[in-house]
Amino acid sequence: MVMNILIVDDDKNFIDTLQDGLKLKNVDAEIRVAASAREALDALAAAAPSLIILDVQLPDMHGVEFLRVIRESERLKKVPVIFISAKYTEPADRSEAMLAGAGAFFSKPVDIEDLWKEIKYLLDKKK
Repeated sequence: MVMNILIVDDDKNFIDTLQDGLKLKNVDAEIRVAASAREALDALAAAAPSLIILDVQLPDMHGVEFLRVIRESERLKKVPVIFISAKYTEPADRSEAMLAGAGAFFSKPVDIEDLWKEIKYLLDKKK
């Protein structure tokens, strides 16, 4: 089964790098991209992904608040979410994300090997 990953980040360079890294890992995934919370909500209305990679700092909503919104949805509440951030990297930021329901938290730049291990772990745990 092909996994479906939604990447929510407004940094096009980061998205391109992440997509290239996942291709190098031979990840069999359909990757959708959203540059804002609004775009992500539209994408989520169309289809629930296997996993969401979510930036904390979005142009229209804080990532933790976005996660709280999707955790209220019966259809989306169990979708694993991995937070990524360049700015919010303090222990309190990580704690807030985890308490909101994130499965993991990575600081940018992200090590693709570590990220891939976490993706596999969260998807295996979800089964």
